[in-house]
Amino acid sequence: MVTDVTEVVEQVMPSIVSITNQSITSVDSFWGQTFEQEQESAGSGIIIGENDTELLVVTNNHVVEDSTNLYIKFIDDEVVNAYIKGTSPSMDLAVVAIKLEDIQQATRDAISIATMGDSDSLKVGEPVIAIGNALGYGQSVTTGVVSALNRTLEVSETGTSNALIQTDAAINPGNSGGALVNEYGQVVGINSAKITETDYEGIGFAFPINEALPIIQELMQYGHVTGRAALGIQGYMINEAVAAMRRMPVGFGIEAVDPSSDLASKNVVAGDIITYINDKQVTSYDVLANELAEFKPGDTVKLTIYRSSSSGGAGRSFEVNVVLIESAGE
Repeated sequence: MVTDVTEVVEQVMPSIVSITNQSITSVDSFWGQTFEQEQESAGSGIIIGENDTELLVVTNNHVVEDSTNLYIKFIDDEVVNAYIKGTSPSMDLAVVAIKLEDIQQATRDAISIATMGDSDSLKVGEPVIAIGNALGYGQSVTTGVVSALNRTLEVSETGTSNALIQTDAAINPGNSGGALVNEYGQVVGINSAKITETDYEGIGFAFPINEALPIIQELMQYGHVTGRAALGIQGYMINEAVAAMRRMPVGFGIEAVDPSSDLASKNVVAGDIITYINDKQVTSYDVLANELAEFKPGDTVKLTIYRSSSSGGAGRSFEVNVVLIESAGE
């Protein structure tokens, strides 16, 4: 166990920033009138890279959404204007850019680009450190362990389920977009207080960096997500415990099907469960996502679908060959 994390924090802190988002919100008055007022919210970000003209920071999309003005505060307390480079609302990711010419040389010397780790190699019980702008008070550090991996939760704001890292390191409002790092100072996850706030106590969640990086790289390069293959569905993972309780197979439960997708033409409907993709059992969201990542729009994959019986009897399984569509760019 890591008990003294000072060296790790000193290594990582120059790559973490505080984000202030100024936005306009509509407020209903006591007399039933609606008016607009400016509000300010706080979040965190990770310096992910730079190009010829910009320094690039990754954060959560909900940290910067509806922004009218964005400000980045670096480790030396220098504050500069920033702007949104690109967003992926469905993954709750965003890349924010700062013009290099707006950053003083002293600040350039003080900051650093974060080192990425391998979230796929994480083990339950492994020590982790959360760094971010907790409660908007400035950068702070909390420690804990990896409590669980591939934790799947329904995220109402994005309409998707995500295979998440669960940790007991405190993640509070303002920590969103900050780094979850391992004992070597490598970023293994992007913290999200948006999820932590929903009826959980002593539990924090982070997006695995391996899952986030392909999205981040496209946002950095293109400003949006392009050319990714998708099935055209929304849903949630059914793990072994839920499967045993509901007497159904492990797999990806379908909640909605895009009417324009090939799945819709094959009469696959909400309530069906994807149990296999190309003969690989769908035991986690990562299995499904990683398999789809090997293909491009227009390619065909084979799915095994389980459908419950409407009469309450035994369900049935069937196979369909499905032509993949292009993701919606989110």
